Amino acid sequence: MANSPLSVLRFKIIFSISWLIIAADHILLLRWFGLSWTAAVIDSVVNDGLLILTCVLIIMMLRYYLPQREKYFHLVTWCILFTIIAILLTKVILKHIFADDSEYITFFNRSLWVRASLDFLLLGCLILVSVIWYNWQEQSEQEQRKQDAEKLAKEAELFKLRQQLQPHFLFNSLNSINALIGSRPEEARKMVQQLSDFLRGTIKKEEHQWVTLKEELQYLQLYLDIEKVRFGHRLSTKIEYDEALSEMKLPALLLQPVMENAIKFGLYDTVDEIEINLKAAKEDNQLVLSVTNPFDPETSAPKGTGFGLQSVQRRLYLLFARNDLVSTETKENIFTTVIKIPQS
Repeated sequence: MANSPLSVLRFKIIFSISWLIIAADHILLLRWFGLSWTAAVIDSVVNDGLLILTCVLIIMMLRYYLPQREKYFHLVTWCILFTIIAILLTKVILKHIFADDSEYITFFNRSLWVRASLDFLLLGCLILVSVIWYNWQEQSEQEQRKQDAEKLAKEAELFKLRQQLQPHFLFNSLNSINALIGSRPEEARKMVQQLSDFLRGTIKKEEHQWVTLKEELQYLQLYLDIEKVRFGHRLSTKIEYDEALSEMKLPALLLQPVMENAIKFGLYDTVDEIEINLKAAKEDNQLVLSVTNPFDPETSAPKGTGFGLQSVQRRLYLLFARNDLVSTETKENIFTTVIKIPQS
């Protein structure tokens, strides 16, 4: 009755055992009423065999046609109709087999209404169980389809968020390359190669939802190399992490927008040299990443709500259903972004 092989096998076993018990009870009951073992067995085989065939027919019908709730009264009609058909066939077959046994014929006629009542109850129970089962199965399938649709929507939004981050960085890089071509052609060529490696890595990483910290930092270094060509000696970075954290997981391409935010609001409004620090640590089975950058309070305000950080927070919410995984803090002229990645 279910789609999984295990459930189908389990149902067949339960169905078979149940009917063996019913048949045995049927035989013992007829013996108690004085019928011979032969007559009791034949009566049980015919009556219960027809009921089994009727049950299988009902199960197949309900599998392909399940009445709506407001039409459940149709099931009562089915139950009555199948009971009548089963009793009439049983009567015809048994009277043919025991045509010369007047005592059995008399017993059968006297027990006809009892047989019909028991058959009606058995078929009614089977229909009830089948309807409950198929309704549950249909609801489970609908819930699965809903979950699949939500998953596809979530993956589409995650992909869109990653794609929205690239054009801004790409335009800035191309403008920098254009500016370097005339004055510093060697650096321009180097930056083109770095940009090519960076974009190639982006395409590869978008095929994976999760990467190790080591892989993410290798990719981040490509981005930082490009930015260092743009800003020269004004930009320096420091990355600190324990090698024991290298295999911890995080969503692919998560750190680049955070570092871009730090560079943008640390360098754009100043001509001084700055250092941006990235630290990784483990706390309570979470990978904790903190990015700090200085800013000039007179010319620039720290940005904790820029699109880059919003996209990171949205991605983590879609993955973990939590809004507390990204936090920012301003202390004097230092802006800190803290990201927490729960580990499975």
